[in-house]
Amino acid sequence: MKILLINTPRSPHNMILASAPEEAKKYIHKRLIGPPLGLMTVAKAVEDYDVIFFETKGEYDLYPETTPPLEQLVLNLLKKHKPDIVGTTTIASEFEYAIDIFKTVKSYNPEILTVVGGLHTSLSPNDFTDPSVDLILPGQSAYTFREVVQAKEKNESFENISGIIINIEGELKRTKSKTKLCNSAKADFLMPNRKLVEPWRESYIVGNAPSPSTYLFTSLGCPYKCTFCSIWPQYDGKYLQRDVESIITELKEMDYDIVRFADANTIVNESVIEHLFDRIEQEGIKKTYIMDIRTDTAVKNPKLIEKLAKNGLKIVICGFESFREEELKRYNKSADARLIHESIDIFHQNDISLRGNYVIPNDYNEDDFKALSDYTSSHKVTYAGYTILTPMPGTPFYNEVEEQIIDFDLTKYNFFNSVLKTKLPLEKFYENVGKLWLIKKGTDVI
Repeated sequence: MKILLINTPRSPHNMILASAPEEAKKYIHKRLIGPPLGLMTVAKAVEDYDVIFFETKGEYDLYPETTPPLEQLVLNLLKKHKPDIVGTTTIASEFEYAIDIFKTVKSYNPEILTVVGGLHTSLSPNDFTDPSVDLILPGQSAYTFREVVQAKEKNESFENISGIIINIEGELKRTKSKTKLCNSAKADFLMPNRKLVEPWRESYIVGNAPSPSTYLFTSLGCPYKCTFCSIWPQYDGKYLQRDVESIITELKEMDYDIVRFADANTIVNESVIEHLFDRIEQEGIKKTYIMDIRTDTAVKNPKLIEKLAKNGLKIVICGFESFREEELKRYNKSADARLIHESIDIFHQNDISLRGNYVIPNDYNEDDFKALSDYTSSHKVTYAGYTILTPMPGTPFYNEVEEQIIDFDLTKYNFFNSVLKTKLPLEKFYENVGKLWLIKKGTDVI
């Protein structure tokens, strides 16, 4: 049984970048950088089979001039490896590319089984009606994928596999079997196979970093319920914490010097993270860490932030979201804007480079942009990120504003394009967002 796993390309749509002043362009995100942790975990679940792994993002980043268009790239892989199964995972903005991959597969050989998982299958499974898609695997589905492979190998019915969706000529049929409980953070944790992405390792260098970075999660889900966030709906509001010793084992086994914690919020259970960094110190693990930390968490735990900084925490991403209390309440952020200044001081006192992120609502006018610019200019962080409030499918915010959406092209659902009607003329809106990216304390390129 030969399995071909293909990571989808990223969406190129970025109207903030296209509209920003030239001096701001170097600071604006052009790509999300890091290995496909989910697909690497899926590969681990079937490592005893013949698995071919291909990272299109890394390929296009490293060899943009010589890498063929997606259709030809996939055809080349199919002709070379002749797989029995092709799988991928996808988020909303990459959904169309997942479908393009499967269309190419079916045009080459309709007998190849196509299987898709990832965030978008969990939040919007009904989107996968294209006949090129055979099976949809929502949720934490690495072990489920293994069941699919075994069923394919034995020529057994997929209807006996719990928690999957079978596409029968465009009609989606959920299997009736009872869904198995799976805790991917504890008993069902799988160590991602990082050797698979070695050919693309150099593509995971972020900005001016001296070496590539990798992702590692200490938890899954999120106990907070911000209306615009896709993470907590994916896990039905559950929060799953990994065991400290499991994390230590992973840190010791990997040969990356820079680790980006891929948690929604790394510090939820303060005692667990404190214990983790005690163990990091005891084991003499020397790495540079990047993590997401909330403003209120930092303000409540300054000593913990100090400990993390002494043991390798160098960069923090902080979702400020807004400088206005009424907007934070609208987003159900459950943190006060007044804490932004205090958290900035705590991070800077510990020589932590802080990346503060703000989301821009579609109803901002010139006065709103001026007020935000004045605020961020007086609350400078090393890096500042300004993205557009986007109704991601499957979130409460999407349900709230669905009737106001004017652009349903999912390739634009990456926080760099407005899919809602703006109060300002669209060009002027983008121009204002782009100019904000010049406000920062440091000079590093993202």
